[in-house]
Amino acid sequence: MLSVQVKPAIYPAPAASGQQARNPSAAFPHYRPGRIDHSPPAVPVAKGATLLDLTRLQSIICTTRKVKRGNALYRTHDPFDSIYTVRAGCFKTVITHRDGKEQVTGFQFMGEALGLDGLCTERHNCDAIALEDSEVSVIRFALLASLCHQVSSIQHHFYRVLSGEIVRESSHMMMLGTMSAEQRVAAFLLDLSVRMKARGYSPVDFYLRMTREEMGNYLGIKLETVSRMFSKLQKQGLVDAHGKQIRIVNPLGLSRV
Repeated sequence: MLSVQVKPAIYPAPAASGQQARNPSAAFPHYRPGRIDHSPPAVPVAKGATLLDLTRLQSIICTTRKVKRGNALYRTHDPFDSIYTVRAGCFKTVITHRDGKEQVTGFQFMGEALGLDGLCTERHNCDAIALEDSEVSVIRFALLASLCHQVSSIQHHFYRVLSGEIVRESSHMMMLGTMSAEQRVAAFLLDLSVRMKARGYSPVDFYLRMTREEMGNYLGIKLETVSRMFSKLQKQGLVDAHGKQIRIVNPLGLSRV
């Protein structure tokens, strides 16, 4: 069962009669036309990563939702009306085939977007499952689309998010089609390293939120193969793995696998 925490929406006061249209900076305190905002964003934006800038979007986030571990934020065929950003925790997206088999299509961490899969058909085409107790910000897409027409910086950032999703999907397809099992595991760890660094965490020492089985499902290899590849990388002195705790000992060597 999803628990929903509703916060009051904050909107600027309506303009007085005969007054010009309101300045968009009133609704977006971090948006300043004609000048650069040097203040650090609440969530750092990494090149190529699917991140939403929570600072700029905070004025249109009316709801936060908490999702317990193992529960779904949304399910396949649910109507699409919002996109989400992960405030805390971690999610996996899963597609269920007709024979009942599940395919993990991605993992989403703090600051990353969820729900964009529903843009095409206005219904979600996957399940978003919390891997641990998590919380998301809910952004109504109709309101976001309206604001994109009014504020170019919001529109540009949303386009970057969409582009990042395309790049990530393309990279995943290339990995499945061209890389060996060892290279897939190495590429997966390096991708996590980049994403952890973008969030201000250590890029070489982090905790895996997913199981080895979920990782193997995503990478297209068996659980036994995942464990064998970790052992191989550890023997080569590239990583140090203790359960879900991972330390990348030699990032350069890992990138050359």
